[in-house]
Amino acid sequence: MSRAALLVLADGRFPAGGHAHSGGAEAAVRAGHITDAASLEEFCRGRLHTSGAVAACLAAAAALGVDPGDLDLAADARTPSPALRVAARRLGRQLMRAARATWPHPELDALAQRFPKGAHQPVVLGLTARAAGLGPLDAAYCSAYEGVSGPATAVVRLLSLDPFDATGVLARLAPELDRVARDAVDAGRRAVTEGAHLLPARSAPLLEIGAEAHAAWPVRLFAS
Repeated sequence: MSRAALLVLADGRFPAGGHAHSGGAEAAVRAGHITDAASLEEFCRGRLHTSGAVAACLAAAAALGVDPGDLDLAADARTPSPALRVAARRLGRQLMRAARATWPHPELDALAQRFPKGAHQPVVLGLTARAAGLGPLDAAYCSAYEGVSGPATAVVRLLSLDPFDATGVLARLAPELDRVARDAVDAGRRAVTEGAHLLPARSAPLLEIGAEAHAAWPVRLFAS
């Protein structure tokens, strides 16, 4: 296992396409739900413990070797919004391109052939971690961190929020992110023996509603 590989995968400059997505923050800013660092923290906390936790579980399970087709079906069932499903597959396709160039692996090739239009991003992330020689906890950390760092970075642009304040939000969420990542690995291990359908399904209705509204905007800064 290489900790350096984890740094590469978690680096915001890794060309996986995440910079073009706000994780629901753009819609939340327009709706008035995010106005400053405090409200950004509440938004990120909510995202971490709902859709972020689900994504971390999927990534951990994929890193543990659970069938990616089963996990993709589980991800679809846990993503009611068509706009979010499209975004997740677009991100998965972009991550797959970067992963295959960085850590060539037969399992990545097989997944790309199985899902030519892209599998859900957390599933690809977990398999990428596996290809890079990383473990399920690494995959869960990567996924959970992306779930909050994306909105935090986006809000710096959307509201001209001080980057120091945005980074402070991420630092304060760190203990909760630790718990989410550990719980995700436990859930992933259960999925190995009991099936992907038993993974947590935590809902975030405002994220789903916001995503559908955002997809219809004629002008937007982020893709989702």
